[in-house]
Amino acid sequence: MSRTLLVTSALPYANGSIHLGHLVEHIQTDIWVRHQRMQGHTVHYICADDTHGTPVMLAAQAQGIPPEELIDKARTEHVRDFQGFHVHHDLYYTTHSPETRVLAETIYRQLQQAGYITIRPIEQLFDTQRSLFLPDRFIKGECPRCHAKDQYGDNCEVCGASYAPTDLIQPVSALSGATPVRRTSEHHFFRLALCESFLRDWTHSGTIPPEAANKLEEWFKTGLTDWDISRDKPYFGFEIPGTVDKFFYVWLDAPVGYMGTFKKLAEERGLDFDAVWKKDSPVELYHFIGKDILYFHSLFWPAMLECAGYRTPTRLFVHGFLTVDGQKMSKSRGSFITAHQYLQVFDPEYLRYYFAAKLNGSMDDIDLNLKDFCARVNSDLVGKYINIASRCAGFLTKRFDGWLAPAFPESATPLLQTFYAAAQPIAQHYDDRDYARALREIMTLADAANQYIDQYKPWELAKQPDQAPLLQQVCSTGIELFRLLTLFLKPVLPVLAQRAESFLGVLPLQWTHAFPAQALTGQRIQAYQHLLTRIDPKQLDRLATLDQEPPTTPHKATPPAQTTAPYSVDSPAVTSLQGMPTTPSALPPLADTIGIDDFSRIDLRVARIVDAQTVAEADKLLRLTLDIGLEQRIVFAGIKGSYTPEQLVGRLTVMVANLSPRKMRFGESQGMVLAAGDGTGLYLLSPDAGATPGLRLK
Repeated sequence: MSRTLLVTSALPYANGSIHLGHLVEHIQTDIWVRHQRMQGHTVHYICADDTHGTPVMLAAQAQGIPPEELIDKARTEHVRDFQGFHVHHDLYYTTHSPETRVLAETIYRQLQQAGYITIRPIEQLFDTQRSLFLPDRFIKGECPRCHAKDQYGDNCEVCGASYAPTDLIQPVSALSGATPVRRTSEHHFFRLALCESFLRDWTHSGTIPPEAANKLEEWFKTGLTDWDISRDKPYFGFEIPGTVDKFFYVWLDAPVGYMGTFKKLAEERGLDFDAVWKKDSPVELYHFIGKDILYFHSLFWPAMLECAGYRTPTRLFVHGFLTVDGQKMSKSRGSFITAHQYLQVFDPEYLRYYFAAKLNGSMDDIDLNLKDFCARVNSDLVGKYINIASRCAGFLTKRFDGWLAPAFPESATPLLQTFYAAAQPIAQHYDDRDYARALREIMTLADAANQYIDQYKPWELAKQPDQAPLLQQVCSTGIELFRLLTLFLKPVLPVLAQRAESFLGVLPLQWTHAFPAQALTGQRIQAYQHLLTRIDPKQLDRLATLDQEPPTTPHKATPPAQTTAPYSVDSPAVTSLQGMPTTPSALPPLADTIGIDDFSRIDLRVARIVDAQTVAEADKLLRLTLDIGLEQRIVFAGIKGSYTPEQLVGRLTVMVANLSPRKMRFGESQGMVLAAGDGTGLYLLSPDAGATPGLRLK
């Protein structure tokens, strides 16, 4: 029976880049949404940037721009990065919207009329130099319990104590360094304790994971307290109706942003907003969130909805944190990887597959082990799955002009039946968000398919003219097994599946196609082309040095339905491809076109490398001294993995001479040398013999 679902991912904060931790959740959600749609259900998948609060206001001030400009830039970048990973939202919006403002004000008034709002004075720490009340994260001091220094204003990272910022010993403002003073201000509170009976029932009704419900018991035992939902000016947010200089705390209007975003989508597509958000709505509402925001989504949010007369979520799907090589993501260790950095090196579907292979529907943390990442992608996707098509398609194209056999050999029936029977349990694993189990079973099937091919050895059959009918049947069986594996993997690998569908000449695969009646027989397939390339472990070194290299032009993501190349983003501009492979699967797509005026501004000069040295503090950088005729320049280049210093001294190359100098912790880089690369190596550009240092390229 067809269902209608509204699905959300947690809202990324506008004051920061999308990183791999965000992508755990958004990839998890996108896989689940794609699976539901392949089942024939109607799914609305929405998200938005969380835009309000003091950090956004201060970041905008530091950049000298209005907050609205900052959040618009952030949203553009966030959409770009999510699309780069084939995460397809029906609408990616903003909480700073007229729809969210109206709904936040409406909910507040309804809570106020029902007696759930109270107002009372509180004492806060105030920075007199910056003229603002300090949020917890902008206050530091000595822990009142263990006396650890330099702790934030709400909890101690050393002993784990929670406290009020006013309890800190010798507090200081993290903004100005001044000692804050105590000031009293009236604040608005949501009386959460009045909702305790409802919340106890709701949290134990199957709407949240059992381990999450058990965790919340700690809050019930200590007693639910009133929730402060207001902030004083200056503050970037929505003003509370009927007040002067009072604003909604960001965590009040942020979840309302789910409603505001769907309101916008409903207006654009003619959907019924009220039918989704009214009490007892038949539409299912699912929130994918991290365990760090469980408290807000399982207590404050359902209480607000219930008390204001709206429906509550059907389920909360809660995941754990991401570690990299067993440790928390850290910029200093080089393990804090942004979406944009990753996409400059790797195919996005590699990460989609690896995360899926780790996600089991629980709140457990998952680890991105980079060496295991390379090994698993190469083994599973290339060595097992893609290998089936590449082993069979060539024989069909060369010997039978691409035509599949009209029927499979009788000996293949048990294996085919095993594949068809696997569709339902694999679909159930996706539904349960146990992607790890689904992929284990899919790869077990891929092993069986390869064993079948090994058993019949089509390369031997091809040498025997009288075995041509069996050769066609065996290879056709392999192609049918590949089709089914493609269907099973499609929620995880949508773009690779699309390329496979084009190769097979079939319509977009759905779960209804996982039956014998839909078997691929008696039709023609396209000539096989490489569908996916292996990861070169050297690419990990490239990823590790991205934060040490000059920034590249922000990439432009290609929508999933139009992507044809393994990379969905533009790689750094390449001037020459001499010595590089030229197969479509090895090269990034072309960059956006520029005008002749843009190009004429780039001063490209022939340079002689007069000295090259390693940089002790960096694994992949070389310090080059370049002679460009009139002067010498120092340039840091991430090419150590491809060249030794001895190989470079005396060599001619090409540099961008009018690039602004960039200060690095190793010194100042005064330009950029040009190189070409496809992830397997870097190749310096070299002018023809006879060129001299300082010569300008035209």
